[in-house]
Amino acid sequence: MQKTIERIAGDSEGVAYEFPVFRFEGTDKSAPSAYLQAALHAGELPGVVAIDALMPMLAKAEAEGRIRDAITLVPWANPIGRAQYHFGEHQGRFNLGTRTNFNRAFPLLAAPDARLLADVNLGGADRRLKKRLVELSLGNDIVLDLHCDDEGLAYLYIHTSLWPHMADCAAAMGIDAVLLWSEDSSGTFEGASIMPYQNVPASVARFDRRVVTTVEYRGMLDVDSSLAASDAAGLYRLLVTRGVIRDPSVPKASSFSGAVVPLENIEMMPSPKAGAILYDVKPGDRVNKGDRLATIVHAPGEAGGRTEVFAPQSGFILTRRSRRIIRAGEDLLKLAGDKRSADARSGTLED
Repeated sequence: MQKTIERIAGDSEGVAYEFPVFRFEGTDKSAPSAYLQAALHAGELPGVVAIDALMPMLAKAEAEGRIRDAITLVPWANPIGRAQYHFGEHQGRFNLGTRTNFNRAFPLLAAPDARLLADVNLGGADRRLKKRLVELSLGNDIVLDLHCDDEGLAYLYIHTSLWPHMADCAAAMGIDAVLLWSEDSSGTFEGASIMPYQNVPASVARFDRRVVTTVEYRGMLDVDSSLAASDAAGLYRLLVTRGVIRDPSVPKASSFSGAVVPLENIEMMPSPKAGAILYDVKPGDRVNKGDRLATIVHAPGEAGGRTEVFAPQSGFILTRRSRRIIRAGEDLLKLAGDKRSADARSGTLED
């Protein structure tokens, strides 16, 4: 295993950001290669501890000569966001200087060629970071971007061109649900990892073996040893299933029994009032149209001081907020509907 340190120049003198990259070399260049990163949204830690739990498994496989092609891991992909605090509260989702989501504005290339990347030396530290992450991941057959939601099920975002080819990956990871998307105009990391292969020859695109996904490992507080071990086992099983690692003791995954939902079916459920949330549902619950999802206490103790929110269609609860205070218009939860939403605001990847 090789460890290197990537250095991203800051936007003022004396400031720079560093993050480690770990690489396990393989012995069979015809096998698939893999790239895994975590904490692009710097406060989302389930993927960080999953990679930590995965590393000893990879080290053992390497020592036994079972890693076929290269595996690259970036457990802390966002040193800029990792260092951002405001009055003691960590702020790892948006760049405080540019107000840009760290999972937006990645370069969407027309082909998988790093030479197409623009010169961003004067573009700001966050753009330099995003360019470097694309460079590190480009050309790998498997690209996993590990995130988490507020409170939620374990689910994947997958481009329609990769489904159902990636059903074995979802099964290997023990995922509860898959959200299918088709367009990305905002430049998510997942979009930057799949778009270069959309208009190239099939021999280059290789969609039958390509794996690109944003992994949502449940919620912000789901950071513990048992979950990390389980998630690491799922990642390892995926690498075995897709032939990156040779391990006869691990059966390859095949069928996926979880829910598969088009992104257009997601109901984001904005709150009609500001106040305290009393939820009637939790992630995984099945609901029918008209069921009460939550009550907003906006004028405590007063007549008419509570406003109820009801399901606009049948489906299941994918996620909900971890904090119980909300402003009017902010989203209460994600409802994975049985049919297309009448108010689909999710666009590409909501994350």
